[in-house]
Amino acid sequence: MISIAIQAGGESRRMGRDKAFLPFLGETLLERVINRVAPLADELLVTTNHPERYLDFGVPLFQDVLPGRGALGGLLTAHSVAQFPILIVVACDMPFVNPDILIAASDRLHSQKADVVIPQLKQGYEPFHAVYRRETCLPAIQKALDLGERRLISWFPSVNVVPLVEEDLLQYDPSQVAFWNVNTKEDLKRAEKFAREIDL
Repeated sequence: MISIAIQAGGESRRMGRDKAFLPFLGETLLERVINRVAPLADELLVTTNHPERYLDFGVPLFQDVLPGRGALGGLLTAHSVAQFPILIVVACDMPFVNPDILIAASDRLHSQKADVVIPQLKQGYEPFHAVYRRETCLPAIQKALDLGERRLISWFPSVNVVPLVEEDLLQYDPSQVAFWNVNTKEDLKRAEKFAREIDL
């Protein structure tokens, strides 16, 4: 049984507006992400510090359990409120979030008895396109926050992390777009153009 948490409602400083509501090929960016991951979910929820903005999406909404603690606090919230043992966390500004990668990561979590299975690129980990085992990750995240940590991966040394390296990812994402973030208007135009060209 899998819970999926979509992280939304960030400051979106570079975009100048809430990215979740950006139009993307006839739907909002958040609707696009929901539609891509919903078939994998036994439970789907959105974490946001502005739940009043998201009432029309028809999904459960949760505010941070520890406000003001940044992205790590958002990760804690997702782990705290999810119902099921396995948790997938994705960001609302990834228009090409890849279900095949998430399925492969979930399979590897089970087969390798991992606590986290996470894409690892040259520039680092992708914690908002990853799969977590709540039983072990929740106390590790809580402890990191108690120690004043803010880095998203500060707690990784205390759990079993299995990376999906670029060679693993290419078979599921040959165009290498799964981890594109829409941070600017230029990013949005580029992503829409690419989506139209390859029908993805």
